[in-house]
Order: sequence, then C-alpha cells, then structure tokens
Amino acid sequence: MTSRYIARHRAATMHSVRTGQFLRTAAGIGLSIGTAVAGTSVAQADPAPAEEVVEDPASSPVDTSPLPTDADGLLDRLNEASRQAEATSDRVVDNNAALEDARVLLDRANEAVTRSAEDADAALARVDEVRGPVTELSQAMYRGATVDPVTAAIGAASPQEAIDRRAYSSALNATRTAAVEELEDALTDAAAYRSLALRTKATADFQLADYGQQQIDLAARTAELDSLKEQISTAVDGMSPEQKQRWVDRNGPIDVDVDQFLNGASAVSSGVVGAALSKLGSPYSWGAAGPDAFDCSGLMYWAYQQMGKSIPRTSSAQIAGGTPVTRDQLQPGDIVGYFSGVSHVGMYIGDGKIVHASDYGIPVQVVSVDSMPFAGAARY
Repeated sequence: MTSRYIARHRAATMHSVRTGQFLRTAAGIGLSIGTAVAGTSVAQADPAPAEEVVEDPASSPVDTSPLPTDADGLLDRLNEASRQAEATSDRVVDNNAALEDARVLLDRANEAVTRSAEDADAALARVDEVRGPVTELSQAMYRGATVDPVTAAIGAASPQEAIDRRAYSSALNATRTAAVEELEDALTDAAAYRSLALRTKATADFQLADYGQQQIDLAARTAELDSLKEQISTAVDGMSPEQKQRWVDRNGPIDVDVDQFLNGASAVSSGVVGAALSKLGSPYSWGAAGPDAFDCSGLMYWAYQQMGKSIPRTSSAQIAGGTPVTRDQLQPGDIVGYFSGVSHVGMYIGDGKIVHASDYGIPVQVVSVDSMPFAGAARY
C-alpha cells in the first residue's frame, strides 16, 4: 500500500505543478487584458486634476452650423474642427488595435477553458481513484483493523510483534491521512481550473464587446466628421490667397537649414530628426503615415520607422508610451505633445523648434516648440 501511495503522491505532485502553471497562464491572460484596457485608457487622455474639466476633442460635440464668413471666425472654426477630426482619427486607430488585441486574448482564453476542462476531468478522475483507498481505509478502521499504537502493542504475543503492529498501525494511519489530503487537493484543483478559466473567458468576452461598441460609436462619429472634413477641405481650398497664407502661417513657420540642425547631433537623433525634416513641405492628410502625406502622429511614426524603431501610432499613445520628458529636458528626437488629451504632436529638433504635420492645407513645417499649449513630451 505504501508503494501505491508513493506513486499516487508523485502523480499528485506533478499535477500540482501543472495546476500552478495553468493558474499562472490564466492569470497572465487576465493581466494582459487588464493591461490592454489600462493602456488604451492612458492612450486616450492623460489624467487631469479633479477640479479641471479636460476637453476631449475626440468626443466633444461637433459644430455643424454654417461656417463663419469672416476670416478670423473661419480660421478658428477650421482649427477646432481639424483638432476634432485628428483626435477622432487617432481614437479609431487606438480602438481598432485594442479590438484586435481583445480578439487575440479571447482566443487564448478559449484555449485555456478547453485545457482547464481537460485538467478538471483529470482532477476528477484522481478524485475517483483516491476515493476508493480512502473508503477502504475507513472501513478497515471501522472493523478495527487499525487501533492506537498502545493497544496494538499490548495485544502483541512478543516484543517483535509489538514493534511490527505499532509500525503497521502508524503507517496505515499516515496513509489514510495522506489519501484524504490528496482527495481534498484533487477536489480543490478541479474547482479552481473551471472557475479561473471561466472567469478569464468572461473578462475577455466583456472587453471584446466593450471595444466592439466603442467601434460602433466611433464609426458614427467618424461619419459625422467626414462631412466636416469635406467642409474644411472646401473652405481651405476656396480661401483667398491672403486667408490661405494666414492659415499656413498660423503657428509661425520657421525656415531652417537642415544640415545645420543635423551637424554634430548624435547618430540616433540625427537619424530620426533627419527623417522627419526630409519631409518638409509634404502635404497633410488625416490618418496618413507616409511616405508622401502625413498626419501629426503619422510623421513621428514614419520617422522612427526609418530608424528601424516602432513606436505607438497615435498622438496620446506616443506621449504615454515613451519615457516622460519635461519641457526643459527636451533633446532632438523627443516627441512633444500639445493641447489637452494630447491631440497633436511634433518632433523636437533642437534650438527651441519642432517639426510637425500641422493641418489640412498646411505642409510639414518647422515651428517654435512654444507655438501651441505644451502637454508633455516623451523620449524613445
């Protein structure tokens, strides 16, 4: 019986190792889901002080009233509408990525459920296997097969028989105790497998449904903004030469000597800054990431790609994903975020300047780092 118990104990030990591995795997899936959700939340907007109401251009109401006829009013409306369109475009990209991640996590959770069902069945089989010996031992004790060591020794015919009886009694009681513990462990394992796997799947299902609903909401807002983009395009294209120049110059473009900025810079910064500066004059296009047209985060993304480095695709995610940098710590190659919620970005090139893809009708240009409200910076 002792050898049979040892064999079962070894099997139980191996099963416990597998249990631990499964629990870590399932917990990892849950953590991945939580991380994905948290990451998306951070990417959408930076937290603000409780007393401050932070405007979110990706969800603020769209002004669909007729465009102003005066130059200043028209430029202000176009600026606000363009920020809304760019922020919404970023949100769509973020949500599509999160939705795909949720699908992957759900597939992994479903696999975990399948594995847990198999392991739970194995645990229940061990329950049946262990139940027999426990029952036999209990019945043997009921019939008096085991007695306390003192009684066993008193009834012995000789000292050797007393020793044998006592050893047998102790071994039998120890075996019974171990068998009962193994039975309890097997039952606990079976319940843990099913419970954790089903909870993990439920979490993945919820996240997938949540991102799916967000996708529906964003699709409706995108359709609304598509109409607004057409108005922006029509208005900008129909501007008088004077109005169009005011639009292009609204952030104070600066002529730069590209070679001067790259001279003496580090290999990394000169590479990524050089890539971004090589696109000076390229047109702006919502949702574009090169090589011929760009939105603001698309230019950052493309420039880093030329250095073989992948960074997040959208404005707020780019600021959230790198190492935070303060305004006075900026170095060439750092990405600078602007406006609440980080709805716009540019690349610091040194000497208090950034290169950025500004807006529809405005080519990629260099402007002062302080030409827009600073909202943070990140280094990659």
